[in-house]
Amino acid sequence: MSEDLQIANGTKREQYQSLLPQIKGLLDGETDGVANLANIAAALKEQFGWLWVGFYLVREGELVVGPFQGPVACTRIKKGRGVCGTAWAEARTLIVPDVEAFPGHIACSSLSRSEIVVPIMSKNEIVGVLDVDSPELNAFDSEDQHWLEQVVRSIPGINNNI
Repeated sequence: MSEDLQIANGTKREQYQSLLPQIKGLLDGETDGVANLANIAAALKEQFGWLWVGFYLVREGELVVGPFQGPVACTRIKKGRGVCGTAWAEARTLIVPDVEAFPGHIACSSLSRSEIVVPIMSKNEIVGVLDVDSPELNAFDSEDQHWLEQVVRSIPGINNNI
């Protein structure tokens, strides 16, 4: 396991191609889910410099904030509310180019302008979401979706130890 992150330059694809094996290296052999989510959030934030990167975990019928990097966040989100709750309810990745145009957007930070939310599946059920916010409009696209879905799939045993 390596705790050194090599920040990559280049295209978005090249950055993800460099980062994904490093994330897998951070997770390799580590069984603590909180530690793994914390390192994923830190690695993504360091590589891309986004405003907020973190996880919300399903707890007793709500999404509850988990490990993250960035400004203070909303603590609880109901299913179907905001981008995170909608991605959970619809069981699909949501890319929001302009959060102000998203019906029911929850403004945890006024600096957030665009967002991507990726559901985390375990045993055919959503156990949480990866949430990423950017201070730039239209910061996320299908390239981010592709790679962030791979990041989420690399999380070992998420349902067992978080």
